[in-house]
Amino acid sequence: MSPRTDAAAAVAITTPRELARYIDHTVLAPGATLAEVARACDEAVAHGFAAVCVRAGFAAEVRRRLAGSAVETAVVVDFPAGEASTSARLAEALEAVRLGAQELDLVVALPLVKAGRWAAVLDDLTAVVRAVPVPVKVILETGALDRDRTVAAAALVRAAGAASVKTSTGFGPGGATAEDVALLRSVVGPTLGVKASGGIRTAAQARAMVEAGASRLGCSASVAIVTGAF
Repeated sequence: MSPRTDAAAAVAITTPRELARYIDHTVLAPGATLAEVARACDEAVAHGFAAVCVRAGFAAEVRRRLAGSAVETAVVVDFPAGEASTSARLAEALEAVRLGAQELDLVVALPLVKAGRWAAVLDDLTAVVRAVPVPVKVILETGALDRDRTVAAAALVRAAGAASVKTSTGFGPGGATAEDVALLRSVVGPTLGVKASGGIRTAAQARAMVEAGASRLGCSASVAIVTGAF
């Protein structure tokens, strides 16, 4: 399932249910249970969400439960800190794919970004993106970065060949804002994905993110969003 990446897609959204195709239904709390993950999978199929996003320990079960549906299995990598070595991140990414991941949500190497070590950031991202056979969404944690670092990091996500750039982990300082989404869209252009994640709990918030340029939305309140009102 691949929603259009351009902001013009927002024009078609007239009801909250139309937001379903943008949503990655997330179950990322450290204490999440198998029962919660199973319920999320059932909800994703019932509502037509784009993906279910989990930690690697649940990847095989999610892939199994979603078999035969159009819902993708997404797995986070080096989450939420983005502090591991490139070799460790690469190993984690490859293992996630082995377990069933069809998409990866990889936290950018945050210490390198904060230090402005841009060549190292690009090398790290390129190593992972080129090694895995699935789309990679790169999480920037925009609430922890100033505008210049956000712009530079987003440009490197594009240069590395990633599929999407993502605002936040949902575990850092602040979450997604329409302003950050619009900024990321302006940097990566119309062909890459932009995923808004963190603090999106209502249909109105979700539509605002799509109107700003988001092509995916990471949400744990997904059912409430698509069954709510603008």
